[in-house]
Amino acid sequence: MMAFSQNPTAPDFVQNPYPFYETLRTGGDLAYWREYAMPCAVSHRAVSALLRDRRFGREVPPELTPEIPPHLAPFYAVEAHSMLELEPPRHTRLRGLVLRAFTSRRIKELAPEIAQLSHDLIDRFPDGTVDLLPAFCAPLPVIVICRLLGVPEAHADQLLAWSNAMVSIYQARRDRSIEEAAAHAAQEFSAFLADYIATRRTAPADDLITHLIAAEEAGEKLTTEELISTCILLLNAGHEATVHTMGNGIKALLETGTQITAQTAEPVVEEILRYDPPLHMFTRHAYEEVEVFGHTFRRGDQVALLLGAANRDPDVWPDPARFDPTCAPAANTSFGAGLHFCVGAPLARLELQIALPILFDRLPRLRLATPPRFANLYHFHGLERLEIHTR
Repeated sequence: MMAFSQNPTAPDFVQNPYPFYETLRTGGDLAYWREYAMPCAVSHRAVSALLRDRRFGREVPPELTPEIPPHLAPFYAVEAHSMLELEPPRHTRLRGLVLRAFTSRRIKELAPEIAQLSHDLIDRFPDGTVDLLPAFCAPLPVIVICRLLGVPEAHADQLLAWSNAMVSIYQARRDRSIEEAAAHAAQEFSAFLADYIATRRTAPADDLITHLIAAEEAGEKLTTEELISTCILLLNAGHEATVHTMGNGIKALLETGTQITAQTAEPVVEEILRYDPPLHMFTRHAYEEVEVFGHTFRRGDQVALLLGAANRDPDVWPDPARFDPTCAPAANTSFGAGLHFCVGAPLARLELQIALPILFDRLPRLRLATPPRFANLYHFHGLERLEIHTR
């Protein structure tokens, strides 16, 4: 296997990781990234196959589980019940119960609220210049999640702060201060939700928390700890990905002069997800000795699935570096695949397909005020600001 070096926090890489992915691709389906000390799947076929291969999974094999440092105990107490980090049979039970409450009907019913919220946020824009990240991209998904869960919108800013602190632990720039902030946020977030769940047990309402409490399958229900972790996951994953996708998408639309309307929203949003996805790396552990794509993995070995590289595979998209909503459709990997396909994908797509056409329709003279720059967030990929002229 060919080995390559690239600091994931280097400024040039943060601004444009795709040239390095092309370098990795010269090694074939799998290449070794020295800084991460693991093989990386870079082709669309390898990433897609490994996402679905049950011989690999998110959980560390029990005999290889590292000891959790005391300062991170609150964070991993939440992760211990997160279906994102679990495999069957626990994952099957959790996902089944969550999907009984997080139904496609319930998501579709949010469409009018997403549209109205988009208009309300635009109405608050100042004349002249505005940073769309805090003014539009960030508040929209977090307010939608608040309404879905049944949490008062007055708490949106606090939930957003906790979410940002927690997801920072997955970034390459992680250090002790980030770890401590993530653990503190997990502790406070959990306490807040525990109180709220207790209230909903005695005073049910027509919200997702109530429906999650009531969800039952074969006599099984979610425990309080599982309810807390699920609510945190829905907010953290749903918010983080949608904010970055919306920001990256607006940037791409403005830079390429691409129009988006209610009629063209679906293919344009799919191209946004392919072209510049919000999450570029997801890891898996091997559960047995297995040979795939010319490499033998031992039990416990990790492999990084580079979603950002898979979405720019020239064997699938002939001109992958060009933003082209009319290109031949192929499944992008931005929401994962297999058992861990993102449960929030329908909601994220709905938010993007509704909010972006409204934004461009309301602000027909929308244009960049300053060159957008990406933040040092890898393995996430999102802007640090998105300043635009509204008039």
